[in-house]
Amino acid sequence: MPPLAPAAIMDAYLAACRAELAAIKPGNVHIHAAGHRMSVADFEASAVLSAPHVAAAGARVGARIEAAVAATRAGIGQNTNLGIVLLCAPLAAAAERPGPLRHSLASVLAGLDGADAVGLYAAIRLANPGGLGTAERHDVTAEGPPPPVLAAMGEAAGRDRIARAYVTGFEDLFETGLPALAAARARGLAEPWTTTAVHLAFLTGFPDSHLARKFGPAVAERVRAEAEAAFRGLEPGEDARAALLAHDAALKAGGLNPGTSADLTVATLFLDALGRLTARPESGRAQPANKS
Repeated sequence: MPPLAPAAIMDAYLAACRAELAAIKPGNVHIHAAGHRMSVADFEASAVLSAPHVAAAGARVGARIEAAVAATRAGIGQNTNLGIVLLCAPLAAAAERPGPLRHSLASVLAGLDGADAVGLYAAIRLANPGGLGTAERHDVTAEGPPPPVLAAMGEAAGRDRIARAYVTGFEDLFETGLPALAAARARGLAEPWTTTAVHLAFLTGFPDSHLARKFGPAVAERVRAEAEAAFRGLEPGEDARAALLAHDAALKAGGLNPGTSADLTVATLFLDALGRLTARPESGRAQPANKS
């Protein structure tokens, strides 16, 4: 399949960021409730600031990530989208390549080099995400030559779901996110309920690693189990909306932000949009150079 043009990739990224904000996601920022000293406007601005860099034509993954995070930090003054950018930059790079998207993504990840490591680790240090801490090996905050990206991500994979994505070929998106989105659509759901369904699949499927880093694995598992019990068999409607908002308020009152679940949700929506574009003839294709 032909590659996508940068403008189409950027539009898909912006649409994914905005769709995630439009859905009720317990514990995260959305149009129905701010939280954690962040607002919807912060995330909307972050999407706009980061989009040109995520979709920068021909750029290395590390360069996309560093530029996107730097632009966000300069414009917003806090870390609103490091996880989103870490997940979406490799997807954007893969969409520029011909062939099946999952295969292209695997090639992008396998090809991450020293320059990517420099950019990626600079972005992480700049964003300074909560609960990052240090590692005995391949510590991205340490001085000296940067460790290989996949080695560092492999070291962190057991405690960070975004790092895990890099060493599993984004398995969570393909095996949890996209199936949840497809199942929601098959039930006849439309946005924003389909986005809520994706978020709940991540929130209930495994302990949120952002919560685990900040509060410990027991708290992360408690949040997961409570969400699973609260939303099992949830059907869209006013009762569901009220239950979601009540759960949302309770998490925010406790300072609990399942940020990794939100990041994976954005990335799933972005991946789905890219997949639809690559499957649609003459839509968003990169155009050949004019040789006349």
